[in-house]
Amino acid sequence: MFASSETSILGIILLVAFTILGWGFYRARPFGKLGILAWLQSVVLMAPWLLFFGLFAAGIYINIVGILFLVVGSAGLYIYLGRQLRSLGQDAILKQRATERLAAESSPAPENIPQPVGVVVEIMPIPEEDLNVIKGIFGIDTFFATETIAYQEGAIFKGNLRGEPQEVHTRLSKSLQDKLGDKYRLFLVENTDTKPVVIVLPSTNDPRPTTLPQKAFAAILAIATIGTSLETAGLLLNFDLFSTPARLQEALPIGVGIFAILVAHEIGHWLVARRHQVRLSWPFFLPAVQIGSFGAITRFESLLPNRSVLFDIAVAGPIAGGIVSLLMLIVGLLLSHQGSLFQLPNQFFQGSILVGSLARVVLGSALQSPLVNVHPLVIIGWLGLVITALNLMPAGSLDGGRIIQAIYGRKTAGRATFATLIVLALVSLGNALAMYWAIVILFLQRDLERPNLNEISEPDDARAALCLLVLFLMITTLLPLTPALAGRLGIGG
Repeated sequence: MFASSETSILGIILLVAFTILGWGFYRARPFGKLGILAWLQSVVLMAPWLLFFGLFAAGIYINIVGILFLVVGSAGLYIYLGRQLRSLGQDAILKQRATERLAAESSPAPENIPQPVGVVVEIMPIPEEDLNVIKGIFGIDTFFATETIAYQEGAIFKGNLRGEPQEVHTRLSKSLQDKLGDKYRLFLVENTDTKPVVIVLPSTNDPRPTTLPQKAFAAILAIATIGTSLETAGLLLNFDLFSTPARLQEALPIGVGIFAILVAHEIGHWLVARRHQVRLSWPFFLPAVQIGSFGAITRFESLLPNRSVLFDIAVAGPIAGGIVSLLMLIVGLLLSHQGSLFQLPNQFFQGSILVGSLARVVLGSALQSPLVNVHPLVIIGWLGLVITALNLMPAGSLDGGRIIQAIYGRKTAGRATFATLIVLALVSLGNALAMYWAIVILFLQRDLERPNLNEISEPDDARAALCLLVLFLMITTLLPLTPALAGRLGIGG
C-alpha cells in the first residue's frame, strides 16, 4: 500500500512537471532560438528540484554533497545558457536598430513640422512648463515618446524603448536632474501590456524616513524580542522565565545566541544597503515566544535603482543570519557528547531534511538512540535556520518575496505570495507556528515592494542561481523527513 502511494506521488510530480515544461516549449517555439534558449534555462532551473523531490517521493535520498553538486551544476549551466541568450539578444537588437534607422532614412519627416513627443489627452498634474521640459529629455536614441497620460501626481509616457534599459534610464534620469534638479523621479517600468513605459512622479512621493515615534516603537519591539528570546531559552530548559526571573542567568546564553542571529541578519541587510547607498529604516523585530522571534520588518527609506540592488539587499540578511546559524549548528554537533545539556528524542531530527542530514553525518549512529545528547549551540543554530527559512518564504515584502520580485518580476512575486499563503493556511491546520506566520504575512507583509527606478533590467545569471540555492535551502530546512526515509537514513530506532 505504501509503495503504491509513493508511486502515485512520483507519477503526479512527473506529470505536472512535464506538463509545465511541455507548455513552456510550446510557448517558446514561435520565438525561435531565443525562445528555445530561454526555455532551456527554465528546464535547468527545475531539474535539481525535479530530481530531488522525485527521488524523495520514491524513497531515495540524495546526501548533502549530491544536493550541492546538483545545485552548483545547474547554476553553472544556467549561467552558460544566459550568456548565449544575451549574445543572441544583442544581435537581434542590433538588427532591429539597423532596420529602424534604414526605414527612418528612407522616409524623412516633412520640414518645418515638429515631431510630437507626447499628446496630452487630459489635465496634467505636472505644471505645463515642467511637462514640456520633461518631454524634451526623450529622443529617438533613448525613448521615443508617443503618448502622455496623467498618472497620480505625475505622468506616464508611452512609446518605444531604443536601447539597453539601464543605459537609457541612466541617461534620461541624468537629463531630467540637470534640467529640473531633484524635483522629479523617473521610473522605467513595464506597462500592463508588457511594453516599457516611463513614469515621472514628484520627489515628494519618495519613501519617508523613520519618525521619532516609529524609532521608539522599534526600540520597544527590540526589547520585547530580547525578552521572548530569553523566554524561549527558558522553555527549552524546562522552566518559565517570566514566572522565575531569578533563573535569568541560565537562560542568558541561549537567549543571547538567538538574538545574535537576528542582529547578524539585520547587519547583513545594512552593510549591503550602505554599499549601494540605500537607506533602511530601523528594524521592527517581531517577538515570538515559540522561537524567540519571527525576524524583523525593515523598510526602504530611499528608492532602489534597479532589481539587482533589491536582490542584493534582500538576500544579504538571510545569508548573514544563515551562515551564523549554520556555523552554530555544525559546531554544536561537533561539541555534542554523552552528558551534553540537552537530550532530544531522535524523532526530533526528522523535523528538517537539512538539519537531519547534517546531524546524521556528524553524530552517526548516535541518532538511533531514543535520546540524543546535543550541545546548546545545536538548538540555537536550528532556531536560527528556522527563522531564516521563514523569512525566505516567497511572499510579499519578506526577504524571500523581495528576492522573487527581483529575479522574476512583480507578476510572479504576486502569484508566489498567494501560493505561499495558501500553503501556510493548509499547514496551519496541524501547526500553530504556520498559522501565526501566515497571520503576520497577511496583515503586515503581504504587499510587494514599490517599483524600482528601473524595473526592466533583470539581475544577472549569478544572482538567479543564488536565488535558486537559497530557496532550495529554505525548503530543505522547513520540509520534514518522512518516518520511512528517516529510518533508511538511520535517524530513529
